[in-house]
Amino acid sequence: MSAHDIKLFGDAVAASRLETRFGLVSAESLLRFAIRDLYPGRIALVSSFGADSVVLLHMISEIDKATPVVFVDSGQHFPETLAYRDALVERLGLTNIVNTTPDAATLAREDPENFLFASDPDRCCDIRKVVPLAEALDSYDAWITGRKGFQTADRARLPLFEAEGERVKVNPLVGWSAGDLLAYIKQHDLPPHPLVAKGFPSIGCLPCTSRVSPGEDPRSGRWRGKAKQECGIHGVTLDAGGNI
Repeated sequence: MSAHDIKLFGDAVAASRLETRFGLVSAESLLRFAIRDLYPGRIALVSSFGADSVVLLHMISEIDKATPVVFVDSGQHFPETLAYRDALVERLGLTNIVNTTPDAATLAREDPENFLFASDPDRCCDIRKVVPLAEALDSYDAWITGRKGFQTADRARLPLFEAEGERVKVNPLVGWSAGDLLAYIKQHDLPPHPLVAKGFPSIGCLPCTSRVSPGEDPRSGRWRGKAKQECGIHGVTLDAGGNI
């Protein structure tokens, strides 16, 4: 299987072949193949350093500590997330953290009071997350996401490999359950995000993330009360030259 084969996502037969080939492969093996064989030097992990991000971060640290890890610093993260990021980088020995930030001029023009999240959360996500990520990924042929099928109805239909224009997204944890994540974290004695124990099973920017009550959907605390489930980085083709 070559990188060329992975780009044939417009062909349902090719997509089915990929799922058949990799459907029973462990997440670690899939990651190793993607990083070392399919896209050597041309793939990055995009990590929010959120509730269960440590799983993929640990996996890539075992494969290649120099794998690029892109973190979108929106300027509105919880302080706990930023501290957790720094602690994990040191603990896992990751050597290639790519911090990308919103354009200062755009923020000054469109969100001078840092309150755009209340009036237009989609635009807030666009300028603080989507555009910076598109620019950071411009030089890569593929990127790794941490999405899981159990998180939302839309994510339940995710494939392991996903087309994004000419770029490919790899979703190695799509078939994992919440129990699988906890078991992995326990097995490798990995530190949890400090906000998880405080009722935050899904963690984004501070203004748009709230505690989740027992029995609620894990992502119900994201953009609570709004008809919004995603920040937008997975809803468009990320193109640094496009009008995102």
